[in-house]
Amino acid sequence: MVVLDIGALWRRRRRIRGGVHPEPRKESTADKPIVTDFPLPERLYLPLQQHLGQPAEPVVRVGDKVLKGQLLAAGRGAVSAPVHASTSGTVAAIEDYPAPHPSGLPTPTIVLEPDGEDRWIEESEEIDPFGLTPDEICARVDRAGIVGLGGAAFPSAVKLNLGWRTRIRTLILNGGECEPYLTCDDRLMRERAAEIVEGVRIMLHGLQCPTALIAIEDNKPEAYAAMQDAAMKHGRIEVVKVPSLYPMGWEKNLITHLTGKEVPAGGRPTDVGVLLHNVATAYAVQQAVRYGRPLISRVVTVSGEAVESPRNVEAPFGTLLSELLAFCRHRPERTARYVMGGPMMGDVLPHVQVPIVKRTSGILALTPEEIQATDARPCIRCGRCVSACPVGLLPLEMMSRIRAGQFDAAVSFGLRDCINCSSCSYVCPSRIPLVHYFKYASGELMARQEAQQKTERTNRLAEEKRRRLERAKQAAAARKAQASAKEDAS
Repeated sequence: MVVLDIGALWRRRRRIRGGVHPEPRKESTADKPIVTDFPLPERLYLPLQQHLGQPAEPVVRVGDKVLKGQLLAAGRGAVSAPVHASTSGTVAAIEDYPAPHPSGLPTPTIVLEPDGEDRWIEESEEIDPFGLTPDEICARVDRAGIVGLGGAAFPSAVKLNLGWRTRIRTLILNGGECEPYLTCDDRLMRERAAEIVEGVRIMLHGLQCPTALIAIEDNKPEAYAAMQDAAMKHGRIEVVKVPSLYPMGWEKNLITHLTGKEVPAGGRPTDVGVLLHNVATAYAVQQAVRYGRPLISRVVTVSGEAVESPRNVEAPFGTLLSELLAFCRHRPERTARYVMGGPMMGDVLPHVQVPIVKRTSGILALTPEEIQATDARPCIRCGRCVSACPVGLLPLEMMSRIRAGQFDAAVSFGLRDCINCSSCSYVCPSRIPLVHYFKYASGELMARQEAQQKTERTNRLAEEKRRRLERAKQAAAARKAQASAKEDAS
């Protein structure tokens, strides 16, 4: 057993660059237990794209009867994740439905009509996770459709497999939850600490990694105490406090603060021997590996001053956000903005007739007073955006290039390194929506890249067709010449 040198760990810690201290606004939900008896909706809408990578491929047809936990769509490609039935019922449709995204554009979706029985598929027997090989653990995590539940939604099996093969030395579990309003991870750590810690142990076993750090912001004493009590028997796991500074949850901040190592620009945490997962992901891993349960629900924070009964609700994937809000006594007439996730990095939604997906950590119904909507004023060159940026960028310089349509110049100032944390926008006294410019430019660059790739594919296909026609023409000419030669010979 490897025991951590905690003194050395603390000596390695470094001051975090930039960051801000937004008003937490967590008190309305932090002390309320997770609601686990949310009523099943009449319909569930399960998008095939709930993760980074390739969308899942349906394996069911309209009219099929399915059971809770049954595979509905299989992962496709090296980076993908399957989708499972959140309850038992009938596949009513496989069609396009609005995605939980600022664009509100439709995406391929499986529509499930619950039968009210909520019957599970035949569950596999409980097993000892520590008798499995790393490959077997990765396979079970992959089959369960687990993705990063902190918001990134990257398939967890891919990260575990990469971490095992690159021989990481430190596994970090992010329990910071630095976004205002959100308390779903806080409640999960308070109520299910033992399961999370076992999930961490399973990850360590699967990664063949010696140590794990569970990082919790110092404004969550109850979660810290619960996790410390659950982890105290395991010398390879240490629960540590980190400053309550936004965006402390950003992986590079945590790595630098806890280990003293810096991930190189364009690099990955595994480059410095570290792997990060969210505490909710660890819970999902424990449920999948020990009990064979796929990821079909999650805890979601429902909050904002336009919600009369804010709380954390464990809800099945596919539930419409409007139904979740109604369950918490939402007041639409008081709502000025809907945000999926937290107010700093979350997505502003055009409406809430969209489903909960794997990356949905919260839904906020914010009043005009909360968003403090004001017109932007001219920049006063105060430099606060530079001081607040955790990446060390020059937000104003990037914005100036973007406004002038000089996207390549914005890239040279570090646009691709921006994490869209909104710290610069938050501290700007002129209320300039800096992060909106960065998201817009990133979208434009992605659209250009896709258009270029499409053009290249079209040109490649055209060239292949030209070559096929040329080969066919040459073959026909050769056959004609051969036939003429035979005629001449006869």
